[in-house]
Amino acid sequence: MARFEDLDVWRRAARLSADIYKGLADLRDFGFRDQITRSGLSAPSNIAEGHERESSKETAQFFSYAKGSAGELRTQIYIGMDIGYIDRETGKAWLKEAEEISRMLHALIRSTKP
Repeated sequence: MARFEDLDVWRRAARLSADIYKGLADLRDFGFRDQITRSGLSAPSNIAEGHERESSKETAQFFSYAKGSAGELRTQIYIGMDIGYIDRETGKAWLKEAEEISRMLHALIRSTKP
């Protein structure tokens, strides 16, 4: 694949990041909002950076960072739901998507490693 924009996992991660930004735009807890939006933004950003790297080792490393960010994001979604910042229906949808992104990244990492 010539472009990271062609990767389904990148498109889904970018869409989830945008959904989180929109969904939490009115949240007044700026610390929480900043942290969850940054972890959401980190996943597609690391996918893009990894795809642009020259070596398969570096590519796999950045895809692994993206997978870690997806796990961080899931943790923050759980906490956001528990404290009432994220409604259950939205949170469950975001969790499902973040988990699927993690699975996709796992497969991509395995196929990328030298």
